[in-house]
Amino acid sequence: MKITAISRSPSLVEKVATRLAELTRGEDAEGGRRLPAVQALSEQLGVSRSVVREAVKRLETQGLLEVRQGVGMRSTDNLHKPLTQAVELLVPDAQERLRQLVQVRLMLEPEHARLAALNATPEQRTHLQEVYDRLATAETLKAAIEADMAFHHALAAASGNQVSAMMLLSLTDLLKASLSRGYSRVTTESAIVEHGIILQAVLARDAEAAETAMRRHLDTTLDELALPPKKRVARKRSTRN
Repeated sequence: MKITAISRSPSLVEKVATRLAELTRGEDAEGGRRLPAVQALSEQLGVSRSVVREAVKRLETQGLLEVRQGVGMRSTDNLHKPLTQAVELLVPDAQERLRQLVQVRLMLEPEHARLAALNATPEQRTHLQEVYDRLATAETLKAAIEADMAFHHALAAASGNQVSAMMLLSLTDLLKASLSRGYSRVTTESAIVEHGIILQAVLARDAEAAETAMRRHLDTTLDELALPPKKRVARKRSTRN
């Protein structure tokens, strides 16, 4: 006898969360647009306040909403926050987190560069050049870090793979910590040169060169972090009676 699975309709809370998420992703939600209070949302959506509160709680956990007592709710772009908190619990050693971050970046970013060379739109190519110029002319450590991060995020967006770009975005806090450590040890000179090589390969639509340049850049990044060797836990020898 064949049994057909029962389709599961989204709950009311899921529907409200989806509707609010659509508002946070809309063009008018940029810049931290404030959302109506729970009572107003309840009336506008035709649901109870408890349903709105639960939906808001879900979006806050996901990093799409920020709720402050006495201030209200506003859309935000902190999708990386939940992952950051989870990673800090899973990998409590800060240096080991940075080591594993570079490993993940080596999985993602050479492909971002390769795809960007193939898929970047004229607008995205112009944006990459603008972000690179910001890095090349940065006068402070903070400005250099922000421009460096923006370049990698712009490259991920230009790849055309939204899932992979979102994965890199979720690593924002770790990436910032990595860049802060690297730039505190060396000047921005090598970063400017290597980002420039990546940019020129993307602008030339040379996918292979872009991929290779990014891989070399991440190898340099690991060297500049100067992380100590990974500690190995010695296994105790079993004793026999």
